[in-house]
Amino acid sequence: MTAPLLDITGLKVHLHVGERIVRAVDGVDLQVAHGTCVGVVGESGSGKSTLARAAARLLPNLPATISGTAQFEGRDLLGMNERALRGLRRRHGFSMIFQDPLGYLNPTQRIGAQIGEALSDEDGAKTPRIAALLDEVGLAGARDIVRRYPHELSGGMRQRVMIAIALASAPKLLFADEPTTALDVTVQLQVLQALYRLHRERQMAIVIITHDLAVVAEICDACHVMQSGRVVESGPTASLFANPQHPYTARLLELSRRRAGVRP
Repeated sequence: MTAPLLDITGLKVHLHVGERIVRAVDGVDLQVAHGTCVGVVGESGSGKSTLARAAARLLPNLPATISGTAQFEGRDLLGMNERALRGLRRRHGFSMIFQDPLGYLNPTQRIGAQIGEALSDEDGAKTPRIAALLDEVGLAGARDIVRRYPHELSGGMRQRVMIAIALASAPKLLFADEPTTALDVTVQLQVLQALYRLHRERQMAIVIITHDLAVVAEICDACHVMQSGRVVESGPTASLFANPQHPYTARLLELSRRRAGVRP
């Protein structure tokens, strides 16, 4: 059997908040195979974003105890030095896109310059590569877009720019943390379709972090349901949706159907 691309075992992230210990992630096992799309779903506070950020070594600098293992292609992410970690992020490793692109894009820098910074010098001439990335994420008119600032783009366009920046390193794994939450329904679907197309065309693994089971149903091969820092149910998306075994999963499905206007 082929080893997983990402292999998380017994991961714990315990945050020290004053005298309290918050068990944000409390012993999670999760594997992502090469070229698959995996959903991690749960309500706010379930630990899903903390799980992804801990694995990607992107947790904010807070007092915390982190234990367990997170391996990328057999390499220990949690014990990796900064130089090796930067190498993984810069070339054929992993990238991350976030819920609020306006909070992560530089407001004083043009779009073209920000995408160019994410490209490796090995890519050669950057101008045609920037245009190709914008085209790949479904943004036509690269000549115009590269000259714009983030505030001059719509929410959906900014999210596509974030995806283009994430793709610049040709990652094998993309973490997408609530990538459609701030968008209206039509744009959400367009962004999801773009992610799914890129996943298929590039054979790139994706971990979708979301509170919305409809997002998981749209593109994910497998689903992990998190509650209070733990994975309470895992399985292929279709079978998990058809026959949930945990009451929490059943409740999330019911809430998702109600939001979609589907009667039980």
